Order: sequence, then C-alpha cells, then structure tokens
Amino acid sequence: MATRRPVRTAEQLHRALHPNLGAALREANGFNAKIAVFVTNIVGTMWCAYIFTGIALLGLPTALQPGGEGIVAWIAQTFLQLVLLSVIMVGQNVQSLASDARAENTFKDTEVILDRLDAHTEGGIKVILDRLEALERRLGQTAS
Repeated sequence: MATRRPVRTAEQLHRALHPNLGAALREANGFNAKIAVFVTNIVGTMWCAYIFTGIALLGLPTALQPGGEGIVAWIAQTFLQLVLLSVIMVGQNVQSLASDARAENTFKDTEVILDRLDAHTEGGIKVILDRLEALERRLGQTAS
C-alpha cells in the first residue's frame, strides 16, 4: 500500500477556482438545471468576487455623500452581500473538493484492507491461514 499524504484544503484551491464547467453542464438534467449550474459556477469564483468588489466600490462615493446611505449601511447592504457571496461559495467548493479527495482515499484504503482480509488473495491473511494449516498438519503428524 502506497503511503498517502493527508489531503489539504489548499491543494484543492486550483480545482475550485477553475471548475470544469463543461462537465458540470453535461451532468445537469434540464434547461433550468443547466442555467443554475452555469450561474453557480460563475458566481462561485474569486474573479466574480473581484468584479463584485469593483461594483461595490463604484457605489461608495454615492453612499458617503450627504443624504447617502452611509458607510455602515453600504458595507452591510452592498459590500458584504456582493463580495461575501462569491467568497463563501469558493470556500465551500474548496472544502467540498478536499472532502471528496479524503473520501476517495478512505475508500482506496478500505479496498486494500478488505483485499488483505480476503482468505483467497495472496498476501495478507492468506499467508497466516496457510501457515496455520501447515502447523495443523505437522501437529497431526506428530500426534499420530
């Protein structure tokens, strides 16, 4: 069994930042599902977060003018809602991909363990069973 490095969330960042949109769209069934997958994959990128930051900053001078909404309202209603939406989606994508990688490693490890516990597969427990049978034969010969 090859030793595996622990799956780190940061290692999944590239896959989360550059999702395979074509594959995701092919997996979606129906027109509405395809639109939802497309929008989710576009909004859930750091590039979208940067664009939303720019859009939010464009509204800052108006918010700071007398009679404007004010800095606190601008931060709460505009900046946080626009920017954090994309950033949170990217974080969830990264965590999800890392979790999938960990689950796949666990599955592979489980397959190896089950293979070694199989009494018919060379190596693992079969070696022990063969040696026990040899000892039983020897004991049976010496007792007779």
